[in-house]
Amino acid sequence: MKSLITLERFFNRIGDVLGWFASILFLLLLVNVVYDVVMRYVFNDVSIALQEMEWHLFSAVFLLGVPYAIRSAGHVRVDVFYERLSRKSQAIIDILGTLFFLLPFCLLVTWYGIDFAKESYALGETSGDPGGLGYRWIIKAMIPLSFGLMAISGLGLVVHSLNTLFNPQHAALKQDQ
Repeated sequence: MKSLITLERFFNRIGDVLGWFASILFLLLLVNVVYDVVMRYVFNDVSIALQEMEWHLFSAVFLLGVPYAIRSAGHVRVDVFYERLSRKSQAIIDILGTLFFLLPFCLLVTWYGIDFAKESYALGETSGDPGGLGYRWIIKAMIPLSFGLMAISGLGLVVHSLNTLFNPQHAALKQDQ
C-alpha cells in the first residue's frame, strides 16, 4: 500500500508542476494581451506576431492546464450523480472511466499528434501571415505532449482511486486537505 501512496504523490507532483507552468504561461498571456491592446489603441501599432503569440500561449495554457485539472479533480463529469455516490463507488467510476475512455483517447491523440508535429517540422511550417510566427511545429507538438501528460494524470487518477479502495484512511486524509 505504501508504494501506491508514493506513486500517487509522484503523479501529483507532475500535475502540480504542470499547473504551475500553465499559470506562468497564463501570466505571460495576460502581459502579451495588455501590451498588444495598448500598442494597438494607444500607438496605432499592430503586430501579427504578438497576436499569434496570444493564441499560442492560450493553447499552451489550455493544453497544459487540463492535466492539472485531472489531477485536482477539476475536470468535467456528471457531478449531479457522482457527488451523491460513496467514495468507493466514485473510485470505481474513476478507474473505469479512465481506463476505458480517457487513456485510449489520450493515447490515440498522442500517437497521431506526433506525426502531425513531425510533418509540420519537416515542412518548416510557418505562419501564413506576413510578420507572423515561425516554427509552427512547436505549438503543434504541444498537442501530443499535452495528451501524453493527460494520460499520465489519468494514471495518477487511477492510482488515487486504488488508494481510495484499498487504503481509505489515506484517501480520507487527502480529501480533507
